[in-house]
Amino acid sequence: MKINEKSLKQNLTGYLFIMPQLLLFLIFMVYPIFEGIRLSLYKIDYKTETFVGLQNYITLFKDPVFTQATINTIIFVVCIVALTVVFALFVASAVFDKDARYVSFIRGSYYIPVMVSMVVMSMIWSFLLNPANGLIPYLARQAGLPAVNFLGNRTLVKPVIIFITFTTNVGQAIILYIAAMIGVPKEIFEAAEVDGANRLEVIFKILIPLVRPTTIYITIINIIAVLKIFVVIQLLTGGGPNNASTTLMYYLYNNAFKYNRLGIASAVGVIMFIITLILSVPQLKAMLRGQEQ
Repeated sequence: MKINEKSLKQNLTGYLFIMPQLLLFLIFMVYPIFEGIRLSLYKIDYKTETFVGLQNYITLFKDPVFTQATINTIIFVVCIVALTVVFALFVASAVFDKDARYVSFIRGSYYIPVMVSMVVMSMIWSFLLNPANGLIPYLARQAGLPAVNFLGNRTLVKPVIIFITFTTNVGQAIILYIAAMIGVPKEIFEAAEVDGANRLEVIFKILIPLVRPTTIYITIINIIAVLKIFVVIQLLTGGGPNNASTTLMYYLYNNAFKYNRLGIASAVGVIMFIITLILSVPQLKAMLRGQEQ
């Protein structure tokens, strides 16, 4: 009995310690999810709420702007996540075993954009790409080349957004990969060297499989980050030209705060939540399977 009482007291103490964080999680994370699902079933006009069932979702799927925003978001997620993982793997595998001072320099260089606010980064790129007085169009004119409106061209605006977001996100991925690769036991590399493995074989047959949990983690956090992409769209393109850069998050913002269609906005939020689950759950299952093996 005494052992059970002692165990109960220890468990109770542990629960008391996590209670504040648990309450914050329930209030600011779990409750908004269920409230968003509820609101997506209502037509909200200022203070009145009218139950409309799935009508908000039907309206969404009939809206060509929503369709375009969904396609744009999928393109951004696939391209940015793929670029981030591939480039971060390349840089990390190239420098992880070099001199510590060199590795620290690479870490700091790539991590600087991560520390800078996305608002500041967007303003800098706006200054660089502005077709009237931007630095890049100015240099193009000085070189006798035709000035290109990168942010006003339907073909070019997506690659520009992808590049800007990628350069901002990749620093964190590089640091995580370097940390994971440094943690790989040196005995494995020594054994590979004895077996005559070259650098590429070490990277593809040892490093990449061993840092797979890190790859899954980076993929998940970048999927979530890109799905929420908003600041760069708001400040650089405003969703244009002709909705070519509108994302689901920007579409949600417009419906909630510009058009006062909170029910529609909540439905968009629910769809984004479902997309996040669809993309993230398989990655989590793969990571858990890898830990069990």
